Amino acid sequence: MCLMFLQSDRFIPDRSSMDFDMAHYLLTEGRKEKETPSMCCSPSKEAYRRCLAETLLNNQTRILAFKSKPPVSNQGIFNEVFSDAASHLPKSSKPRRYIPQSAERTLDAPDLVDDYYLNLLDWGSNNVLSIALGSMVYLWDASDGSTSELMSVDDATGPVTSVSWAPDGRHIAIGLNNSDVQLWDSTAARLLRTLQGGHGSRVGSLAWNNHVLTTGGMDGLIINSDVRVRSHIVDTYRGHQQEVCGLKWSGSGQQLASGGNDNLLHIWDRSMTSPSGGVNQWLHRLEDHTAAVKAIAWCPFQSNLLASGGGGGDRCIKFWNTHTGARLNSIDTGSQVCSLLWNKSERELLSSHGFTQNQLTLWKYPSMVKVAELTGHTSRVLFMAQSPDGCTVASAAGDETLRFWNVFGTPEPAKAASKVSVNVGPFTSVSHIR
Repeated sequence: MCLMFLQSDRFIPDRSSMDFDMAHYLLTEGRKEKETPSMCCSPSKEAYRRCLAETLLNNQTRILAFKSKPPVSNQGIFNEVFSDAASHLPKSSKPRRYIPQSAERTLDAPDLVDDYYLNLLDWGSNNVLSIALGSMVYLWDASDGSTSELMSVDDATGPVTSVSWAPDGRHIAIGLNNSDVQLWDSTAARLLRTLQGGHGSRVGSLAWNNHVLTTGGMDGLIINSDVRVRSHIVDTYRGHQQEVCGLKWSGSGQQLASGGNDNLLHIWDRSMTSPSGGVNQWLHRLEDHTAAVKAIAWCPFQSNLLASGGGGGDRCIKFWNTHTGARLNSIDTGSQVCSLLWNKSERELLSSHGFTQNQLTLWKYPSMVKVAELTGHTSRVLFMAQSPDGCTVASAAGDETLRFWNVFGTPEPAKAASKVSVNVGPFTSVSHIR
């Protein structure tokens, strides 16, 4: 039987490299000198000892010494190890970006309604920001910083309770306190039509899916309206018992997420639409939140991943697989979650909060490690909107200020793209980037 030891923690000396005869001589010679010191004083004896050492022992004085010394390295052993290891480490594709801790611009937003359940801020694909202040809607053009008033309503109709840009970046839907929804042409500053007869109370949430406008009301109803036809109501979703305050269509336009003041989160699927405009059944009814669900955001890099945030009694951000309805994770943020936005180019999520810090928090996904906290607002940050290039975020708070944050980096160079004309019904033909 043959035993092989590949590794051992014992030191086994190489005895072939040791001169035991010389060592024995040195040991015994040293002892003789100590025992008979008088002999060492003899000149002839001392001369004989030196001659013997020079000729026979080659002036060796070390006991159990190695015959050859190890080679001397030009650099330390740790330098060799670390430099070699560093050469094998993966290099980051790009350096960690700098995130400014203060807003790059702050604008006054007087008469902004401090209401958690409304949605009063949106940034269109035309790079124009819309914000509702009381009974008026203003447009701020990010390209030149100009501001204009789009519309206003009287006290019997207002205040404005929601705004949402159509995908074309020209037309905008405006929800009102009296349950009406108005469609405006922002370029001509002209009212196109008013959608009526669907809701019985204010419309606080809006979401577009191509030519279909989805509206959520305080009556708990969710209604799909085809803005191309006179009889606009095509679908009705009944699942919430209280006000619908959050609405978002998935990127594919196949699934709709809705959140309400009844602490419920619903996932609706277009394939489950009832015929003849009947009442639809939800795909998933998610009851994990313990406060109102307003903050909803679909992930841009994983189509079936949804993030939702709960109000002051919940304070959690939860992640869902909308195909199965499974909850993937839940993070307690410590404060009311008012809004959520995904970074379009990095795996990051931005949340806005209420008491106590009224901050914006940037999270790394999926670890949910805090990347940055942006402070400056003195009241809860109710609304957020993202610029078309995905880099800048606008936040509006109860302190009646509108702040702009360069939180998602700098925009990438524009790529050449072809334009195609798309007809959107009653709206004039508009150009879309393919």
